[in-house]
Amino acid sequence: MNRKLGICIMMILALSLVALPVFAQEQQPAARPAGTLQVHWLAIAMAIAAAGCGYAQSKALTAGCEGVSRNPGSADTVRFFIILGLAFIEFLALLTFVVVLMLA
Repeated sequence: MNRKLGICIMMILALSLVALPVFAQEQQPAARPAGTLQVHWLAIAMAIAAAGCGYAQSKALTAGCEGVSRNPGSADTVRFFIILGLAFIEFLALLTFVVVLMLA
């Protein structure tokens, strides 16, 4: 647990060092109307949705593999529900993508 936390902290620090030149740039006037979202916020929303869906898919597949390993006779039923669940999870990512495209 401690090693994973250290790796996460090091990755966050590395990414923040890479992003420092962005903060040094001069701010440009906004070309969009006052009520619209900026593209980088939409990209962050899509990244969070993709990460959440990826995590959910890995947990679903893990549970499916454990279920089949404990009861090999239920492989067909488990396979059906895993595929159905993965389709729903992937739909959430695609729905977020569509909303991001509509807001951009």
